Amino acid sequence: MARRDLTGAVDFAYLESFAAGDAQVVDEVLALFREQAAIWSSMLNPASEGWRDAVHTVKGAARGVGAFALGDACEAAEVEGPGKLGGVHDALDAALADVAAYAHERALQSLKTPR
Repeated sequence: MARRDLTGAVDFAYLESFAAGDAQVVDEVLALFREQAAIWSSMLNPASEGWRDAVHTVKGAARGVGAFALGDACEAAEVEGPGKLGGVHDALDAALADVAAYAHERALQSLKTPR
């Protein structure tokens, strides 16, 4: 998986700009996003009492990292109800796949960079 595998689910240029080009900040933010996604996934279930809170939290985090389609899917679930949670899961999966491809590409670049 590498940058060529990006689907556009995350606007990394937005994130890089937001982090003022600080690659370490970008890496830390994306690591936190991935860690939190594991927690959110189990809460994004209509049977879970906290699904609305989880959707709201994911919406803010998604927009913060540039995963705008995920943020929009979360907003739709907030407005239209738990029937839209499938779209949230799909958008979260797409965002996480892009984050993995981006991280992989950055790791490959670090191997090519002379120290």
